[in-house]
Amino acid sequence: MQAASKLAEKVLGHDSASTEAGLSNPAQDMGKNEVQVIDTYKSKLVDPTDVILKVTGTTICGSDLHLYHGVQLSKGDILGHEFCGIADSVGSSVTNLKPGQRVVASSQIACGTCRFCEQKLSSMCESTNPSSLHNAMYGSRTLGTLGYSHFTRGFAGGQAEFVRMPFGGVNLLVVPGWDGIELFLSDVLPTSYHALQDTRVYEKDTVAIWGRGPIGIMVAVFAFMDGVEAGNYRLLYSSLPRGTTVTAKIHELVPGGVGASIEWGAHYFEMALGLETDASEILNEMVTSTRKFGRCGIKGIYAGLTNHFNVGSLMERGIRFIGNGQAPVHMYWQKLLKMVENEEFDPRIILSHRLQIEDMAKLYKKFDAKENGIVKPFVQTRFPAPRKAGPELGRLD
Repeated sequence: MQAASKLAEKVLGHDSASTEAGLSNPAQDMGKNEVQVIDTYKSKLVDPTDVILKVTGTTICGSDLHLYHGVQLSKGDILGHEFCGIADSVGSSVTNLKPGQRVVASSQIACGTCRFCEQKLSSMCESTNPSSLHNAMYGSRTLGTLGYSHFTRGFAGGQAEFVRMPFGGVNLLVVPGWDGIELFLSDVLPTSYHALQDTRVYEKDTVAIWGRGPIGIMVAVFAFMDGVEAGNYRLLYSSLPRGTTVTAKIHELVPGGVGASIEWGAHYFEMALGLETDASEILNEMVTSTRKFGRCGIKGIYAGLTNHFNVGSLMERGIRFIGNGQAPVHMYWQKLLKMVENEEFDPRIILSHRLQIEDMAKLYKKFDAKENGIVKPFVQTRFPAPRKAGPELGRLD
């Protein structure tokens, strides 16, 4: 697997043929739990709707680890779906962007014209992912995604110095370019905000969040901004007294259960044992921890089938069980950009490191192992925007 290129005139993961197609190059001899920084050809315009982006900053997402561990990934694929940069070259059909403008890239490739894109439901675009497997597994297709396997069409990702953005006039948002943290508008901020909006968290609700990574943190921030009145508890499963379940502890803190449960947690236990495609233990905790006629929102990445799901509790207690789907970035990113500009919140709350792109291979290993206190890093190329605040540029040991 390729993570990024370190040369100015080259970008990760294309050979001459795959560059023309705009897809990842599966030819390199890399595999599970390994990424490398390589030199390769610079991305080129293929379609008149393309924009080539000179990447100024990228990051790593928890969902990248699914691919890192070998799920739905081919050797040589180029990772990365969260990044920002400068428009380097613009296709002839793109009229709303010009070279030199600073932009943040949507993590999703939306066509802009299908029935879902017209409603700004960009994550459900019907035109950018022709996968027959996707259609057979789920009943219909969702969109193509940058840097997210051939299951989502195999588009080369943005953990690189240059990247080709299909439908660039639709999927790039012009930003002020303060110091690069606008890249969080590409995924983590819309995803967190969408989890609350779609699950319907109401004022004075109580909310439980499964997952203590950057999305879990931002879900909590947005919940408190929306008037949620709940104790700011942080529970680690390993710290519970022996014999005490997560559900029992939540009912102790909030008698009767919480109004809404939102999941962005690790659901690997039964998967690790090879018992099923996806695991249900966290889903069952959520259902039994939620009050009668409460709501459970599922935002973590589930890809297939699960066993041992407590459908009885769901039905008998009237729990609304909501698959939040991939967040429709286009619906929220302008609003969130304005909130950042107005200093209603500061996305640096999740920014833990500022690193160089040459450290990408080390970063995957340490992020996977939860070392060095890495929450959400900003990984800069040799084209960074000036740093305004936050961590200084450093290197990983």
